[in-house]
Amino acid sequence: MRAVLDACVLYPTVLREILLGCAKAGLYQPLYSDRILREWVRATAKLGPAAPVIAEGEAVMVRANFPKGLVKEMPGIEARLLLPDPNDVHVLAVAIGGHADCIVTVNAQDFPRHLLAEEGISRQDPDAFLCDLYAKDAASVTAVVRGVHATACQMSGQDIVLKSLMKRARLNRLARLMAI
Repeated sequence: MRAVLDACVLYPTVLREILLGCAKAGLYQPLYSDRILREWVRATAKLGPAAPVIAEGEAVMVRANFPKGLVKEMPGIEARLLLPDPNDVHVLAVAIGGHADCIVTVNAQDFPRHLLAEEGISRQDPDAFLCDLYAKDAASVTAVVRGVHATACQMSGQDIVLKSLMKRARLNRLARLMAI
């Protein structure tokens, strides 16, 4: 399975780490463009001046860990596409150019299912996407989630309740499937 990760699912750290952890586990091939990564880095600016620097370093790691996921910008494809938000056309172009099965996004209104279906692409919110991965390989998804949880606890210096972590990441259905 090939999935484009929209910038909005890369911005929350826990969600990004779970999504990319599942990709590292071989559960799917993440697709992205330099523009998607730039949008993610810019979005972190609201966290303070150091955040974009840290995010840029993490974007370098995404490029290094998933070099086959990089899809070059597709101006020819972009020119023929129409979406409610013209600023999201590049994401659909990446999906088409990368032969994606789906776009993982929380911006449902910007990616109408009928327009994506014309291109043979679906849209999934991150919770549904991860639930699908869990249905295919529960052990791997569970290992990724547990690893992200352990890292979050270690970095914060506190014992974080996993259910709370999942709730903040808006992964309520996945938490229920995992019986957290």
